[in-house]
Amino acid sequence: MTFPKVRGSGILPMKPMAWLVGSMLVAAVAFAPIAANGQAAKSQAAASWSVSDCEACHDKALTPAFAKSAHAKQDQSCAQCHSGVAEHAKAMADGKDGPVPKVKLVKASDLNTKCLVCHEKNNQTTYDGSMHSRRNVACSSCHSVHSPKSVTGALKTRTDAETCFSCHKAERAKMNRTSHHPVREGKMGCSSCHNPHDGSRPKMLKAESVNDLCFTCHTEKRGPFLYEHAPVREDCISCHDVHGSNHQRLLIQKQPTLCWNCHITGGGHF
Repeated sequence: MTFPKVRGSGILPMKPMAWLVGSMLVAAVAFAPIAANGQAAKSQAAASWSVSDCEACHDKALTPAFAKSAHAKQDQSCAQCHSGVAEHAKAMADGKDGPVPKVKLVKASDLNTKCLVCHEKNNQTTYDGSMHSRRNVACSSCHSVHSPKSVTGALKTRTDAETCFSCHKAERAKMNRTSHHPVREGKMGCSSCHNPHDGSRPKMLKAESVNDLCFTCHTEKRGPFLYEHAPVREDCISCHDVHGSNHQRLLIQKQPTLCWNCHITGGGHF
């Protein structure tokens, strides 16, 4: 099939495929500014919803702690974190049921992606590879944007240890034992040794190995020494339970039973 030549126009017959492609290119060029303007209008509409627009109804969400946070800045829109804000407001104004932009209704993976748009640096760089991410722990499981209880970190609890213990029950029990790191006393926290957002190291440690981490505080144990105990060089947790013990110095067993685990011969002499 070909299109007939138009007399006096100089237009040559055109194959149907070439004619179709040409028409599509013309349409794409014609509607590109409209699509771009539509996307820009959508982004502008989302950004136009400020905190003050929502506080008339959601006054309970605007706590004093939230008012002092970076999330409450006037250039920050509620729509930056909540989806369907404009549709929700319109439905409420019309007295109809509309979308409810609650964070609790969002999947953990989608919520974390939303948070990482801004919190993509420093401690959160490798969060996607962390154990918390792989187990679908949402940012909102530990953090509260509107009602934080901690001084820093916008945590749901007063300290990071209280937040961690809500899931890590075994470690909480160990911290209540006789010998323990001064977490209960508030002199250190779980984040002193662990980075809960890190996915680059085992156990989310803040050092390359357990020994390197321990030596940051226990520098007198680093050495080198003339006579060194091999298990000390290998791993501190060979003899110590870092989260708590009922034996002295966080030992996993009472002496000399602990030593006899390895030194089973020698007539009592090591």
